[in-house]
Amino acid sequence: MVVNIWTAADVARKVIDNKELFILDVRNTDAFEDWKIDGHKFDYLNIPYFELLDGVEEILPQIPTDRDVLVVCAKEGSSIMIAEMLSDAGLTVGYLAGGMKSWSMYLEPIKVGDLSGGGELYQFVRLGKGCLSYMVVSEGEAAIIDAVRFTDVFTKFAKEKNITIKHVFDTHLHADHISGGRAIAAATGATYYLPPKDAEEVVFDYAPLEDGLTVKVGASQIDVGALYSPGHTIGSTSFIVDGKYLLTGDILFIDSIGRPDLAGLAEDWVADLRESLYVRYRALAEDLIVCPAHFMIIDELNENGTVSKRLGDLFAENHGLNVEDEEIFRSMVTDNLPPQPNAYQEIRHVNMGKITPTDEEQTEMEIGPNRCAVR
Repeated sequence: MVVNIWTAADVARKVIDNKELFILDVRNTDAFEDWKIDGHKFDYLNIPYFELLDGVEEILPQIPTDRDVLVVCAKEGSSIMIAEMLSDAGLTVGYLAGGMKSWSMYLEPIKVGDLSGGGELYQFVRLGKGCLSYMVVSEGEAAIIDAVRFTDVFTKFAKEKNITIKHVFDTHLHADHISGGRAIAAATGATYYLPPKDAEEVVFDYAPLEDGLTVKVGASQIDVGALYSPGHTIGSTSFIVDGKYLLTGDILFIDSIGRPDLAGLAEDWVADLRESLYVRYRALAEDLIVCPAHFMIIDELNENGTVSKRLGDLFAENHGLNVEDEEIFRSMVTDNLPPQPNAYQEIRHVNMGKITPTDEEQTEMEIGPNRCAVR
């Protein structure tokens, strides 16, 4: 039979198009339970590779023959072997090229919506990590917000659109993934902005991202305006784009709110978090479309694969925005938090410019799900 080679882009289309897929994940059970490829209509079987070395005959009744079957492992080697064994047993299957490593790195650019004067807002969806980056495009110019480290994806996209990247922003000093902002700015000549309150330990030059700062993109002068919204970090800053979209960084998500502990200051920052969510955001227009920097679960994706929702709907539905008692809110965001992101302290040091790990080391730092939200 046939062993097909699937790319991360192929799997992404299955997720975004809401298609069926059966995944045989041959990583260890703890790795699978911590982090897997999520899809709306995906089914799974997790059998560690070492349990299949003597043959796959016992699991054959559990492998469907009426839909696509994909074998997945950490870096692809084990999945190739198991896929070949299943093929020898008469099944048509595929394996994921590059394994979960490639899945963690893949970005899918999707248009969120139109802006004034023919402009557009794009969301770069990192399905395997839950990271969301943005590009504001207008008449030959672009601004990028919260870029991940795969800078070529952004620069190639800009080249295809025949646009020049003028501004690059990080809403805060990230702790769950390595920023590509400085590298993009260096490659394109764009200005790199970072909130000064998050930048006290950085060892590079940057433009201060201050409350009220507004940059204009393109000849139609699309506004990208900064709104100071601390709580996830002390410098966290949101953006209002063209009066239509609210880019919330890691303060507000579709299904939760940002955690305040990734710099070890949960007790200090919880009041800032509440102030941002319950006062600053409450003063904004409810018709703004919230576009966060992360998503946690596959159900947060819209039908077209983007992650966004009307602010007024989140005021009504998001549990983190509806805790009236301040002490209960404090307990919610400081007690029983989920595990902290993998290597988050090292990632913060990379984003400060203090260390420069190899590409392989950066990949290992970022492996696993994002954990920026309060459960």
